[in-house]
Amino acid sequence: MAKSLSEYLNLLGERSNLIFPKAPRRKPIKATPAIKPIPEIKVVLWSVYGTLLSIDSGRLLHQHHQELRMQIALQKTIEEFKMWQSMSRKPGQPWVYMLQQYNGLIEDQRIAATARKGDSREVDSAVVWARMIEKLKRNEYQWDEGYYGGLEDVAAKVAYFFHAMLQGTEAFEGCAETLARLQQAGIRQGLLDDAQQFTLAQLVYQLKRQGADGNLAAFFSPDLSALSYQLEIRKPSPSLYQAAATRCSARGFTPEQVLYLTNRLTDDLGMAKKVGFRTGLMVVDEACTELTTADLKNPEFRPDRLLTDMRQVLDIVGA
Repeated sequence: MAKSLSEYLNLLGERSNLIFPKAPRRKPIKATPAIKPIPEIKVVLWSVYGTLLSIDSGRLLHQHHQELRMQIALQKTIEEFKMWQSMSRKPGQPWVYMLQQYNGLIEDQRIAATARKGDSREVDSAVVWARMIEKLKRNEYQWDEGYYGGLEDVAAKVAYFFHAMLQGTEAFEGCAETLARLQQAGIRQGLLDDAQQFTLAQLVYQLKRQGADGNLAAFFSPDLSALSYQLEIRKPSPSLYQAAATRCSARGFTPEQVLYLTNRLTDDLGMAKKVGFRTGLMVVDEACTELTTADLKNPEFRPDRLLTDMRQVLDIVGA
């Protein structure tokens, strides 16, 4: 029976012959937290990348600005999944030709029309890799379906492997403890972020590395979450935030009872405020946060609360 995505991540983590890039070393930001309690909060929605998981640039990237990062990630992916034998013979290094194909498929998804004006199309990395693999199949490419599963399953695993080799991730200090204490206090939790098919499994894997156990995915309610790959739109698309607000409302929660926490100010909190969510800006790590004093004071973006440690959310919601 094919390995699930979670099982695959665990098995990769046990391999001593793989060297993953490291998450950025934390650089604390000098700031004064504002964590006055908001007792009416019943739901906490989390951004994943840069908020729960430390990652360079503070977000998941499809195309890294450092070409060397792209080269290494593609080379390792070609080697790991034994793609070279089925790749078209072109002058130059295999990764260069694959990068051209990859960039073309990324662009194809990005320029596709969205249902609503003002929304931006998200790229589903697993779909990109499925199309890459379909091209390889024309040259008799095969994989171990008993281990990886069918086309959609193997594409999701390739997508994770590529991104894991492109950007290192690590759960912020106190992440597992904070999520568990919120759950114990009866606070519902969900995810609202630019994400991929592997994101939840990746988050759970990193929580396990902090010593957490049990059904960690149960921390987050799918009926309260809005993930970009599922809705095919990415931040700061208004419809992404409206979808989260609608789902919370359907479960009986008003926007004022929802606290949205993120590391992204101008392209994130502004939209969250427009749907009525209470907002908190995470300024835990310089590598994951981009902000200016002017933006922080701008009423359009200014958060309701400012956190320098994710555990401070427990004070805000009274947990």
